[in-house]
Amino acid sequence: MSEVVIKAEKRTQFGKGAARKIRRNHKVPAVLYGHGSETRHLTLPGHELMIALRTPNVLIRLQGDGIDELALPKGVQRDPIKGFLEHVDLLLVKRGEKVSVEVPVVAVGDVVSDGVVDQQLTAVNVEAEATHIPEKIEVSVEGFEIGAEVHARDLKLPQGVTLVDDPDALVLHVIPAQVSEEPAEGGEEAAAE
Repeated sequence: MSEVVIKAEKRTQFGKGAARKIRRNHKVPAVLYGHGSETRHLTLPGHELMIALRTPNVLIRLQGDGIDELALPKGVQRDPIKGFLEHVDLLLVKRGEKVSVEVPVVAVGDVVSDGVVDQQLTAVNVEAEATHIPEKIEVSVEGFEIGAEVHARDLKLPQGVTLVDDPDALVLHVIPAQVSEEPAEGGEEAAAE
């Protein structure tokens, strides 16, 4: 996983008014915490941060204003209507440190023609080294028959990544495709009589 470098500025003004002023300048208020260090209040560029957050579990290198730290996003608050970033909580991480994160599970391939994949878990919790978090975990369902199942224990995790979730948790299974039956002509009229 690559690092995304984002310029960070220390924040000295707090409260709703200060946060609104930051957002008007197309920036995002953020908090950096972890490792028993004192919580630091930061201001980050909104556009660059929004692009970085499109990648699940993105590793962010904060630089500038006396700051040079690695962090993972832990909490992202967005405006519910407009979708823009309102606030971000960042967890301080170190190289070599193991972290617990949620990683998306993606089914690839085609099942038999009369079956469809019913995915129960779209993500699983894993533990991985902070600089080697997988972006996704792929599951091949190529040629799976109806009734086939994949549990968390069946996932092929990259080296150094361990499963945190229950190994017996159902990730996906193949079920029969639903075929909608259209009533025969006159069927509705006959039923109404």
